[in-house]
Amino acid sequence: MVMVRDDTARALAHRLATEQSERRLPSIAAGLVRDGNQIWFDSAGEVDGVPPTDETQYRCGSISKTFVAVEVMRLRDEGLVSLSDLIGKHLPEVTELHSTVAQLLSHTSGLRAESAGPWWERTPGIAFQSLLETSVRSVDVLERPGRRFHYSNTGYAILGELVARLRGRPWDEVADEELLRPLGMLRTTTRPVQPHSKGFGVHPHADVVLSEPEHDALSMAPAGQLWTTIGDLCRWSAVLAGLRPEVLSPQTAAEMREPQAVNDLPGLPWTTAHGLGLQLFNRGGTRSYGHNGSMPGWLAILRIDAGSGPESGSGSGDAVAILLNATSGLGPTLESDLLSILASYEPRQPEAWRPTPGGLTSELLEITGVWYWGTSGFVLSINREGLLDLHALGLGREAAFRPVGDGSFVGLSGYYTGETLRVVRRPDFSISHLDIGSFVLTRVPYDPTVAIPGGVDESGWAGGATERTPRARRRSTPRGKD
Repeated sequence: MVMVRDDTARALAHRLATEQSERRLPSIAAGLVRDGNQIWFDSAGEVDGVPPTDETQYRCGSISKTFVAVEVMRLRDEGLVSLSDLIGKHLPEVTELHSTVAQLLSHTSGLRAESAGPWWERTPGIAFQSLLETSVRSVDVLERPGRRFHYSNTGYAILGELVARLRGRPWDEVADEELLRPLGMLRTTTRPVQPHSKGFGVHPHADVVLSEPEHDALSMAPAGQLWTTIGDLCRWSAVLAGLRPEVLSPQTAAEMREPQAVNDLPGLPWTTAHGLGLQLFNRGGTRSYGHNGSMPGWLAILRIDAGSGPESGSGSGDAVAILLNATSGLGPTLESDLLSILASYEPRQPEAWRPTPGGLTSELLEITGVWYWGTSGFVLSINREGLLDLHALGLGREAAFRPVGDGSFVGLSGYYTGETLRVVRRPDFSISHLDIGSFVLTRVPYDPTVAIPGGVDESGWAGGATERTPRARRRSTPRGKD
């Protein structure tokens, strides 16, 4: 295993120990991942009198939802379910819910947040039929499906049942067979297996602790049942980053981290959103994704740094996993601090520049360079993956385009996602202009030789800011004086 340097490890250990001491946490464990491989582990505090290792189990709470979401997306990729399906198509008992599979994944179903009855996280679980009768009725839909983000643990109980119905066995058995064992995540289970932590509530005004209960959540288990370790969470981060294609394709992993619903707080820029089973974070334009977890007695964080800009979420970012056994108390910056220390002490080495293997065709090279949409300038270039990059002069990328084989290109990001870029040629095969979804881009602003929608004033450009009338229609006497 490639590990961080000693000075990096000391800085990381100090930050982790400071968190445990100042926040009064019984124990905390953390790991860092680079390029899909765990490169650091440390812990502070004790579990049963000894420091926790990267194989010590903690409850990971809602990080469990990411496993359910991956199971659903694998079903989608196999053609067994569509994200646009109403959930009642597959679970006839919930036809009162007019919510799609995608809305359940993204917490936009409108369904209530928690199950009815006693606090489900601290009491024995109930069977799915009882959940249906008490918590999944038309009266339990609090919002029009799709209207806004509303976190719903109950929604993930339904998704867990969806997986069970379509696979013919419980969701956790599906996870064990299709995800955990192939990935070597043998310390991730639905109930604790020694060595494991005990959950505590730390008194807010005294240095004493209270044991928290732990039960089988049964029907609500898909929302937060799993126990795991730092070692296993580090392995799981590679799946969410799209680095384990045998389990989840990179394209599907990227789709899961596309924003579906923003957690909108009036008067504030968005800082958190939700994709298809993943939480998304935006800190001053720097994006990350993953999931947080919380159960009485335990907290968990899995965060993957996606970088900044439209290319963020490439799956190559560093990742951090954190597990601790306290109901509350974790500070708001530990995960970002650990990632920042790694980036500061051991920045990623830039990839060496090399010419494109095999070169490029003259037809592709011919369309590169500066183009104008009206008076707005853009640069069209070709990246190493053979994609066209369109960006405004002096600004970042606006969109990327992929060739589709007939001389046209389809947009992959930004405003032009899904739109077609066509190269329009004159009879002599020279390039006239580019057409992107009816927008005409020319080599010079408002090229008079191109049929630009709305026409181009034939009198041309002129100085001053006064309104001008085309010569052919200019009047010799004031209106009304003929």
